[in-house]
Amino acid sequence: MSARSRPEPSSSGGPNEERPDGYDLTLIEREAIEGIEREADIELAPGEHRRNIVTQDAALNHLVGKRFRVGEVVCRGARLCEPCGYLERITEKDVLEPLAHRGGLRADILEGGSIRPSDEIEPLE
Repeated sequence: MSARSRPEPSSSGGPNEERPDGYDLTLIEREAIEGIEREADIELAPGEHRRNIVTQDAALNHLVGKRFRVGEVVCRGARLCEPCGYLERITEKDVLEPLAHRGGLRADILEGGSIRPSDEIEPLE
């Protein structure tokens, strides 16, 4: 996977128009996916959670407001990625409550690069 930092906003709008924080990259903990399967009997197929990266052994909630590296990519945790009604509608599963506060992390990419499946998350501050 390759990730690029977000382009500078343009004064004329268009493709470089500034987006809200946290729309560059989304991550979710494998432990959260396994937890809702175990606790609520809800199984999410790979990709059904709609997050870009599934992590393991990384406390994502603690990265809100902090810089971190995954592979060559430097990110800033923007906010929690709480589950929404859209996710519930497309999965046709009652995921809102079981995924509350463990739906993952929305991050901004500060420096682009490559991310490989074996890359770990490294807090930078």
